[in-house]
Amino acid sequence: MKRCVIFLLLLGLAFGCATAPQTVFRPEKLAAMDAAITNAIANQQCPGGVLWLEHNGTAYHKAFGSRALVPAREPMTEDTIFDAASLTKVIATTPAVLLLIERGQVKLDAPVQTYMPEFTGDGKALVTVRELMTHTSGLPPDIETKTDWHGQAEAIKKACAEKLQTKPGTVFKYSDINFFLLGEIVQRVSRTPLEVFARREIFTPLKMTDTGFLPPTEKLFRIAPTEVVTGKPWRGIVHDPTARHMGGVAGHAGLFTTAPDLARYARMLLNQGKLDGVRFFKPETVQLMTSVQTPPEISAKRGLGWDIDTAFSGPRGDLFPLGSYGHTGWTGGSLWLDPASETFVIFLSNRNHPTEAGNVISLRHTLGTLAAEAVANGDFSRFSR
Repeated sequence: MKRCVIFLLLLGLAFGCATAPQTVFRPEKLAAMDAAITNAIANQQCPGGVLWLEHNGTAYHKAFGSRALVPAREPMTEDTIFDAASLTKVIATTPAVLLLIERGQVKLDAPVQTYMPEFTGDGKALVTVRELMTHTSGLPPDIETKTDWHGQAEAIKKACAEKLQTKPGTVFKYSDINFFLLGEIVQRVSRTPLEVFARREIFTPLKMTDTGFLPPTEKLFRIAPTEVVTGKPWRGIVHDPTARHMGGVAGHAGLFTTAPDLARYARMLLNQGKLDGVRFFKPETVQLMTSVQTPPEISAKRGLGWDIDTAFSGPRGDLFPLGSYGHTGWTGGSLWLDPASETFVIFLSNRNHPTEAGNVISLRHTLGTLAAEAVANGDFSRFSR
């Protein structure tokens, strides 16, 4: 009887998970993750969020707080759809480019000009696809969004007019321009709109049923709103200003997704490109995109799209090793994966609802550390930091 009570208590602690036996996750670390999110909500760092921790097939997932505060409070649910912001780069654009590389339609070290002849002048002819994907192109962080311009074609025109700030391949500088150029390459090479290509080639085959650009009206009630503008929150409208000017579809932002969908994507990557018996990527493709692809003389370490060890690596926490990788999003989402321990941690939030005052940078770092500590058989002490 005593054993049954203890088991039920453990299940209660791990509410929302399929199974979370003590042999897989340490209950006190799961409780600490819950408390960290609850405290962040109490301190108005975010209205709510969804956590998903998974190790070798065993998952702990849970919703916290509120999905919306304005115009009325709504409870957060695990199937809440979030504005993915820059997670778009690694969930949509990176896999799209890698599929085209696998098929021989795009070459990683080819000049961008090969696919976009107008990308020229000021040394831009030397910039390669690889340098766009590793943020070493030398391009500035973004184009201007103060004037009233619209459309993808205008964004590409503006990007092509930008001057390089550094010599290609020599400096890491995170840039949204890099990825909406990559999105344009996908569209031109595949002769298919990015949102259609991503849905057809990635999201539908992976059964990521709530992931995509331009979410349909019938799903609006499940979407976590972001900033409140002129009295109304943006809901189902991409928050990123450049993507919004581009019509809601861009290679760097515009995607909407859920924690369960991201879990399927992460599971596929940790399984070297295979999920539910279906192969989506070659193992060598997964290894290529998730291993260091920046030159050794650049201290910041990036894969293709993925962050490995830079100033943006907060969600790695204090314990996941350098072989791990992930990404963050401006709206408050993050995904971090560790192949060595077969673990990934997802945290999705709309920290900029109702205003931009919310901040989950510290929380994501804490969750990354606790996620590693929660793995009962995890031993990260052998990894140097």
